[in-house]
Amino acid sequence: MSTPTPGTDRPLAVVTGASSGIGAATARALAADGWHPVLGARRVERLTEVAEEVGGTALPLDVTDADSVAAFVDGVRDLVTPQSPLRGLVNNAGGAKGTEKVIEADEEKWRWMWESNVLGTLRVTKGLLPLLIDSGDGHVVTITSIAGLEVYDGGSGYTAAKHAEGAMHRTLRGELLGEPVRVTEIAPGAVETEFALVRFAGDEDRAAKVYEGITPLVAEDVAEVVAFAMSRPSHVNLDTIVLKPRDQATGMRFHRT
Repeated sequence: MSTPTPGTDRPLAVVTGASSGIGAATARALAADGWHPVLGARRVERLTEVAEEVGGTALPLDVTDADSVAAFVDGVRDLVTPQSPLRGLVNNAGGAKGTEKVIEADEEKWRWMWESNVLGTLRVTKGLLPLLIDSGDGHVVTITSIAGLEVYDGGSGYTAAKHAEGAMHRTLRGELLGEPVRVTEIAPGAVETEFALVRFAGDEDRAAKVYEGITPLVAEDVAEVVAFAMSRPSHVNLDTIVLKPRDQATGMRFHRT
């Protein structure tokens, strides 16, 4: 596991779900901007590879497990020094499972989506907020989805979870008013990552059809937006950023060729 000592002039930025996709791309973008990424995910071997690539720190993390989150928070706390405070948190872990209609809803899939998207974000944010406040210039970025702003057929479990995650995150905006912590929600549309593969239980053909005939966003597109938001002056708070492919208007409406 990669646990180098943070540089004396590099603030720490935690990124969850950082073993691949948007999380890994965000780690690269933040490292290029002078942050020391502290990366959390379940797939430790892949996580360590990313951490070694960006000069960051890899710590195992399963956001659906309260004990795992507690251990992760302790690990982050051990890395904090006066020269390397925790100034950034990017809540990226989460995902979708299935496309069942409400009448066919699978409670186990719903439970996983709520644990990973809602309670997972709650656990990590709650655990790290004191360190972010203590830094004197903290920033919480939560990557939600356009599914947190609209609904679509067959997406009830995921849209419900993302609406809840977004509502929780936006509530922070008021609760942290007066504290030295900024709060940014980033809501992407179609991004070609492992997201669809997970949603369709590893069915590659079905996952590929999601992006068929369009030019989707890629992980780096979202990562660049995260890095931009976190690089603004400390008095500038970008509250909500929605980004979609040019070929996408809503969660259900695409221009396909």
